[in-house]
Amino acid sequence: MNTAKSQALFAQAQKLIPGGVNSPVRACKSVGCDPRFIAKAAGSAIYDVDGNKYVDFVCSWGPMILGHNHPAVVEAIKKALENGTSFGAPSPLEVELAELVTEALPSVDMVRFVSSGTEATMSALRLARGYTGKKVVVKFDGCYHGHADSFLVKAGSGLITLGIPGSPGVPDDIVKNTISIPYNNVEVLEKTLRDESLDIACVIMEPVAANMGVVLPKPEFMQKVRALTKELGIVLIFDEVITGFRLSYGGAQAKFGIMPDLTCLGKIIGGGLPVGAYGGKKEIMKQISPEGPVYQAGTLSGNPLAMAAGAATLKELKKPGFYETLDAKAEKFAQELTALAKKYNVQATLNREGSVMTPFFAKGPVTDFESAMTADTDKYGLYYREMLNRGVYLAPSQFEGAFISAAHTEADLTKTLEAAESVFSIL
Repeated sequence: MNTAKSQALFAQAQKLIPGGVNSPVRACKSVGCDPRFIAKAAGSAIYDVDGNKYVDFVCSWGPMILGHNHPAVVEAIKKALENGTSFGAPSPLEVELAELVTEALPSVDMVRFVSSGTEATMSALRLARGYTGKKVVVKFDGCYHGHADSFLVKAGSGLITLGIPGSPGVPDDIVKNTISIPYNNVEVLEKTLRDESLDIACVIMEPVAANMGVVLPKPEFMQKVRALTKELGIVLIFDEVITGFRLSYGGAQAKFGIMPDLTCLGKIIGGGLPVGAYGGKKEIMKQISPEGPVYQAGTLSGNPLAMAAGAATLKELKKPGFYETLDAKAEKFAQELTALAKKYNVQATLNREGSVMTPFFAKGPVTDFESAMTADTDKYGLYYREMLNRGVYLAPSQFEGAFISAAHTEADLTKTLEAAESVFSIL
């Protein structure tokens, strides 16, 4: 496979951009190769600058649930573009998308749009502290909520992938107000939340962890989180930047029947354009400026192109049978991939929820950060490189999810399984 143009671009990028990339995992360091530079995408496929075609399971890290360049989304962006790219003022598209979001998510009465998932979680945290008058945030080991200072404690995603224990530049005075505890551990959860000396404002969690690889919550754990936070007056924040509109039209909260106080969104609600949002109970959201004292602002918040793309995407997702069809496709693929691993005695466990999954090269079940860390990252690196050379584009990290979109065809999935069988035979 010829990659000369990608190699030349990466060499040039490293002189101009730190690490040659604008988000760390893209550098492909943990999988032992250089990144491919992408020129275009359509449907389930992406094409690099050398003309190589790949079946795409990254899907821009989740947003492209309809596939790349979906006609309805493209048309909505074009229509919005004719009227201008940014106003710095309210527009009708903000109201349209807000109505779609609040109608879909059962816990969200009001929503505020921002420009990234990190901005959404950072703002929700400030709001929870302002609302409760308390300081401490409780998060879970291996869960990643963006790169704001308060969250870079035992975080997942790129920090695990690159082996960075937190981050320089984060003051101790900020980190001391963040407590990270094991995911899926009810005993530690209860002990922590009932400690009155901790001054806990909120608990933030991914309802399905997807940044240490996909790790499913135990039902009793989720129920306990909600029961304890409600009893103790602690704000429960669901980070649904990945799971929102991915697991169901109402997100993980609708699928599991557990309602948080605040919800953070991103990715899918922008249809592939930069976007974030946070929303929740009216009594909490009314604390945000200009209605309340908690300040948050953004020049490009509610950008008309992102609002148009998001609204067009959500309208497609709302069509009857969309999630049933997508989940059935993902389930069949996951079963067949698992069967192939067993056939070739490859030690692996596949975690899946809906259309997002992670094959961990680990001996046993992966239920938390500690068990995720037992995965053989060298073996994943080999798997990644060999699949890439066979035309299958996966996340360049053992600790990320693989996404299936509505655009993935039977032929795409068959090609991927054939490639996986070839790779498993040499692992």
